[in-house]
Formats: sequence, C-alpha cells, structure tokens
Amino acid sequence: MSKEIATLAGGCFWCMLEPFDERPGIEAVVSGYTGGFKENPTYEEVKAGETGHTEAIQITFDNSVISYAELLDIYWQQTDPTDAMGQFMDRGSSYRPEIFYHSETQKEIAERSKAELKGKLAIAAPIVTQISPASIFYPAEEYHQDFYKKEGNHERMIPLEEDRQNRLNEVWGDGDKYEKIV
Repeated sequence: MSKEIATLAGGCFWCMLEPFDERPGIEAVVSGYTGGFKENPTYEEVKAGETGHTEAIQITFDNSVISYAELLDIYWQQTDPTDAMGQFMDRGSSYRPEIFYHSETQKEIAERSKAELKGKLAIAAPIVTQISPASIFYPAEEYHQDFYKKEGNHERMIPLEEDRQNRLNEVWGDGDKYEKIV
C-alpha cells in the first residue's frame, strides 16, 4: 500500500466531497482551505476573499488501488475548467478551480491530464484551471466535514447541486458523469 495526498479545488467543497468519498482506495476526504497567505483562516474570511485561500478538498488515497490520474478524471468532470473566477453559483477567487500538486510526478500527471482535455469539452473555451504547488492545507471547521451526509443539509444542497449539474452538462455534455475522459 502506498499512500498519497491529492489536493483539489473546484468550487464549494460541500459539492466536491461526495464524488470522491467512499470510492475504493480513498481513505479520507477532508474539506478545507489552501493556496492563500493567512494562517488558520476561517470559513467567513475565505468566503469573503480576505485570505487568498480557495475552498478545497484533500484526499488521502492508496495509489495501488486508485491512481492520481483516476482522481483527476473524476475531478475534471466535477468542475468547469473554463471558469477561473469561481464555480457555478459560487463566485470569486475563493472558489477557483485549482490542482495543488504534492510532487513533481503529480505535477506532470496534472499537466498531461489538463493538456488532454482539449477537444473533450462540449463547449469551445480555453481551459484555465491552474496547477500549483501544494501549500499548507487548513481543515475547515467541523460542521463543513462530510456536510452532504449530515441530516438537514440535503435541502440546502439541492440548489447548489442543480446549478452545478446544469453547468456540468453544458461543459461536458450529458454523458456518464464519471467516465474516463483522459
């Protein structure tokens, strides 16, 4: 078993968690903040754009069961890689799409994966998702962890999920949500 970490930003972390959660080889998915300048940022500070951070998820995975490239296949289809200033209903740099690599190998895989997206989208637009070195990841407050699983939160997520899925269908087409694309 070889553990690795992947850090991915793609808009609201509430919506990013579920597609990765409980897949074979994934040991943990944590919601949090990364890519900014303030130590120990809070949700309100990040949301207000005061810290330079973006909402992200950090995945601990066994790369002998699921590869980093496979995680990126899932990631791309959860985001609009043509929108640098937020994702879906969530606007601003604290919701920007960004891949944070933890090694040169991850960087190479991410760059190759991004390059292979050309022609895979259902819309004609440049791919603007950034690929950056990982920095300190700050876990979000406890109430954000596993948000979609908590009782009473399903209703809060319906508008987010509907808006997100409508845009994903525009960007990727109406095909299988988790098909291998690269």
